[in-house]
Amino acid sequence: MSSGGRAAQLKHTGLRPGWTTGACATAATTAAYTALLTGDFPDPVTITLPRGHTPSFALAAESLTGGAAMAGVVKDAGDDPDVTHGALVRSTVRLLPPGSGVVFRAGEGVGTVTLPGLPLEVGEPAINPVPRRMMRDHVAEVATAHGGTGDVEITISVDHGAEIARSTWNPRIGILGGLSILGTTGVVVPYSCSAWIDSIRRGVDVARAGGLTHVAGCTGSTSERTVASLYDLPEIALLDMGDFAGAVLKYVRRHPVDRLTVCGGFAKLSKLAAGHLDLHSARSQVDKGFLADLARTGGASEALAEEVTAANTGLAALRLCEAAGVPLGDLVAARARDEALSVLRGAPVAVDVVCVDRAGVVVGRSEVAGPGALRRPEVGGP
Repeated sequence: MSSGGRAAQLKHTGLRPGWTTGACATAATTAAYTALLTGDFPDPVTITLPRGHTPSFALAAESLTGGAAMAGVVKDAGDDPDVTHGALVRSTVRLLPPGSGVVFRAGEGVGTVTLPGLPLEVGEPAINPVPRRMMRDHVAEVATAHGGTGDVEITISVDHGAEIARSTWNPRIGILGGLSILGTTGVVVPYSCSAWIDSIRRGVDVARAGGLTHVAGCTGSTSERTVASLYDLPEIALLDMGDFAGAVLKYVRRHPVDRLTVCGGFAKLSKLAAGHLDLHSARSQVDKGFLADLARTGGASEALAEEVTAANTGLAALRLCEAAGVPLGDLVAARARDEALSVLRGAPVAVDVVCVDRAGVVVGRSEVAGPGALRRPEVGGP
């Protein structure tokens, strides 16, 4: 029997994966720092990604002048229709005095965080935590190999990044001046509605054929790791549903399993809680007014509800409620579970929902409920 899980789903789509901006920035940084210490740019340059992949990247640009080296890598997004496909990601590395550590700067075309609610502090360059860790790790490896101290300033830039960013949600969430440097695995999973939904169906079929009674629909690799740890689920029980919550629910309705756990980021699952079955940012948005009404049902004051409505992101709304002792994460999880049961239309499937933050920490969890247990009080009602 063929295996299931995320890797099998990707293979089944027949689509070619690509590399994130974080992976490209790491490759460019590795090449630039190597050139600073040795005088030569490795080309191609090979890096190690969080899950052990070791891709090699050709350099599209390089320069070594004085105390700085610059290397550039063209992003290949594979078969994903990513707006950053073909963008030139550059890293300029400068040596710093011993003890300075690694300092990140936003160059031309990379945004700066201007509002709270993101995994970076206001004023920081929009280089996400995992790409930062990847770059630090590779800087340390290069320093060990070539006698460096590992104390460097890394400036990441993207040619035409400010223009490309207008086609993203960055301006709406307060990332101004350009793109974000992203990626938790370094790999771009190609997006295709028909192919990915077909892969979800195949994942359910494989799990059922293997005699599994509990499967989990996950929005990404972080939630996948969390739910596998919570329930000790094997790989074939893990369905990478991405944004297609409706596809999982409708197929499980026709091909039931005893239990379905839905696990994902708080913001994405707040969309399911609000009745959206496609969680992609192009087709559904986090409704902060809905979250405020839900918070009211959990005891939020009117002043807190207004703060939630005005929050920059769903995660910022969650943190406001956590600070006030309002269990917004649990409320979202319970409402998302009830929406899932509604879509299942009485199929013999018990459902629970787990909400996580960007680090995979559980921030909301529902009880398990099955057919006949649907309870959906009206948000904002009497």
